[in-house]
Amino acid sequence: MTMQKQTAGADIVGARSGRPSGPGPYVMAANTLDGDRVLSADGQDIGKIKDIMLDVRSGRIAYAVLSSGGFLGLGDKLLAIPWSALTLDIDRQCFMLDMPGESVKNAPGFDKDHWPSMADPTWATSVHQYYGREPYWGTSGSTSGSTGMSSGAGTDEFGAGDITPGSSDAPEAGGVKL
Repeated sequence: MTMQKQTAGADIVGARSGRPSGPGPYVMAANTLDGDRVLSADGQDIGKIKDIMLDVRSGRIAYAVLSSGGFLGLGDKLLAIPWSALTLDIDRQCFMLDMPGESVKNAPGFDKDHWPSMADPTWATSVHQYYGREPYWGTSGSTSGSTGMSSGAGTDEFGAGDITPGSSDAPEAGGVKL
């Protein structure tokens, strides 16, 4: 799959114009996005936002965790969708994923009791490749060494040292909410 040119975050589309007087759609509380619908490129309702995962070191949103399938939270499949793969549609009040519904059904996922090690560069790279996105830690605007995904040695703009992938110091996002 070809990697798409992307912004550092989710795109925003819709007919609203002018400067908003309150929060949204440009700056929003993460919990206001929980439960938002996600539609595929072919209009299928593919699930709802369950969690938003932050790369704590870089301060960037890494993934939206999508709950897909199941009934009342039972038997649902969780998917880590790169944040940059989503587009907020303010007119329809949902997120769009530029991928057919069938591809989403076949996407690599996990269950609520067995989260992947989201700080593992191999796992993270494969997820970004599946959705046709450059890994967020490799896009312009990111600071070398500002995420657990970097592989070089040194310090970042805050004076914190790099975390070597696979080291015991690597951050573990595995569903832990702070």
